Amino acid sequence: MSNRETVLEITKNKGYVTLKRLIGAMLSILGLIILSPILLIVSIAIKIEDPKSSIFFKQIRVGKDEREFEIYKFRTMRNDAESLLEELLKYNEIEGAMFKMKDDPRITKIGKFLRKTSIDELPQLWNVVKGDMAIVGPRPPLPREVGEYSSYDKKRLTVIPGCTGLWQVSGRNELDFHQMVELDLQYIREASLMLDFKIMVKTVGVMVAPKNAY
Repeated sequence: MSNRETVLEITKNKGYVTLKRLIGAMLSILGLIILSPILLIVSIAIKIEDPKSSIFFKQIRVGKDEREFEIYKFRTMRNDAESLLEELLKYNEIEGAMFKMKDDPRITKIGKFLRKTSIDELPQLWNVVKGDMAIVGPRPPLPREVGEYSSYDKKRLTVIPGCTGLWQVSGRNELDFHQMVELDLQYIREASLMLDFKIMVKTVGVMVAPKNAY
């Protein structure tokens, strides 16, 4: 690639990243306003099931360039979920540096529904407003997971993570960790506003008719 082509590619990427950030922030603010009735209903449902639990769940995740940040979700698990994880790791149903268990005993009744429909992730729109995340991008991993990454796996940490992505709309929990990494790297190579739009449209379909989320 010539120096001129390199400069044009860098300029294109900067323009894309800037537009993606602006559009993402605006859509997230709009989404939080429009979805506020659903957010309120979910909050009440969580409190009714377990009055002593908090409505929101905050957790440290790893973002672009391995920078850690706090992610927001609706609580879908018992308050002691983290302390129970160690004894459940042996039941992991997905290969690689990620934990997934279909019948995870830590998940609450309302939590199962929220995870199935991905409604539990709506609070992440606030992460997009803050700039920690984008609407579309690789799933932000846990520090524990990154500790098991190879240098190749860490390539998925070169961009801002997203609320949804190519992995989520291409099979999600039916795919193993290595397939997720390959889909993330494919997204990074082909990233564009048009691809982001297509993934967002597919995400709506996945939320309306969920098949393999848990």
